[in-house]
Amino acid sequence: MNVLILYYSKGGNTRKLAEAIAEGVGQVDGVEAVLRHTRDVSKDDFVAADGLIVGSPVYFGTMAAELKQILDEFVGIRRKMENKVGAAFSTSGDASGGKETTIFSIIQALMIYGMIIVGDPMSATGHYGTACAGAPDDETQENGRQLGRRVAELVKRLFR
Repeated sequence: MNVLILYYSKGGNTRKLAEAIAEGVGQVDGVEAVLRHTRDVSKDDFVAADGLIVGSPVYFGTMAAELKQILDEFVGIRRKMENKVGAAFSTSGDASGGKETTIFSIIQALMIYGMIIVGDPMSATGHYGTACAGAPDDETQENGRQLGRRVAELVKRLFR
């Protein structure tokens, strides 16, 4: 079983959070994290994944165009993504910089892919997904690990 962590990162903050999320996935026995930047992901990565956690920096309150392009291009395989576990995360340059609207733009796409959407566990923020302004601090990285673990645990339950 594996969970694909797909992200776009220009300055590195979203990549750092994606890496923390991948650590959390890797903490669940029998589930592997597959970390992919948008420039490196394939349709085969999507189809092989039992779960998909998608992240983006905030660009005008929504996901980066590079990420949206992947989701648009891969829409032909969406039926193969149905009933897989999906989650989202974001980073921004400002505390009020549109992180939640960006997460919702990702969640909206994952729902169109037919995925089962989850947010952060209650032990983290209990909200829509992991997010931060600037570089992820220790607390945000731990929240990311918890999101990764949650998705991996659900994948394991669903696809035993």
